[in-house]
Amino acid sequence: MELICPAGTPAALRVAVEAGADAVYCGFRDETNARNFPGLNFSREELRTAIAFAHSRKVKVLVAVNTFARAGALEIWHRAIDDAVDAGADALILADLGLLDYAARRHSGQRLHLSVQAAAANADAIRFYVETFGVRRVVLPRVLSITEIAAVIRDVACETEVFVFGGLCVMAEGRCSLSSYATGQSPNMQGVCSPASHVKYQESDGRLVSRLGDFTINVFGKDEAAAYPTLCKGRFSTTFGTGYTFEEPVSLDAATMLPGLRAAGVTALKIEGRQRSRAYIEGVVRAFRRTLTALDAGEPVERADLSAMTEGQTTTVGAYRKTWR
Repeated sequence: MELICPAGTPAALRVAVEAGADAVYCGFRDETNARNFPGLNFSREELRTAIAFAHSRKVKVLVAVNTFARAGALEIWHRAIDDAVDAGADALILADLGLLDYAARRHSGQRLHLSVQAAAANADAIRFYVETFGVRRVVLPRVLSITEIAAVIRDVACETEVFVFGGLCVMAEGRCSLSSYATGQSPNMQGVCSPASHVKYQESDGRLVSRLGDFTINVFGKDEAAAYPTLCKGRFSTTFGTGYTFEEPVSLDAATMLPGLRAAGVTALKIEGRQRSRAYIEGVVRAFRRTLTALDAGEPVERADLSAMTEGQTTTVGAYRKTWR
């Protein structure tokens, strides 16, 4: 199985390549990709240089143009597709139907991957993208068990890529409106979930209050670690008590699921985290490279201690093992 690693900056891309990535995914420094944060992403020249470096190490570069285009501004997304192809991208990661159509017609030889933002979670949906646009790989949403993934793979003529580490979200990918409700900026359109420009931290009665726009997201005690404020991981008071109403701060770590994912026929394993540090990239990529090497050698798969790299220092295998059933 290929190891697909995040790169939010040119420096992070070099770290991912040197740590053992088979492929790296990244995006342009604009609203065409779903991690459009200040200080992240690539200029056109940086992408060209990064691709040349990765290819010199036999590592592929996948360029995410995975937000949904704004009406009247299609040229921004079309230019991103054209420039990524011109720079030598090994694949484009797309979600928008119009952009998939444009890429398939304009760049007929370009390899296309379906972004998780498209939320294609069943064989019928995946088959549509494969037959209509020639999509070669689908990134599956983080809602399927291994048994369900295996059933999908048996039913489609398409490579599959799944997330194995990093941030989780309770919302259907590409469908979330919580951040745009609070800030006016959409993760699906502008590529920013909980933009830093709308985040505030305030001291109140010896406690730290985190806010997103006009909403109080959490209140932390003196010795409590303060997480970044997102609505879906906020701690609220309701008639049922005070707690994490939607989702607790927790990260996916599916290292122990790799044998099952391989048996299911998964093509590639994806690490989340283009907004994360180079230390995160190096630590997580090296750990998963060691795990995959052990798996390929028939040795026991042991989960590395990556708790320092997680939200809330807590991990889960998510929907891969649906214990609530």
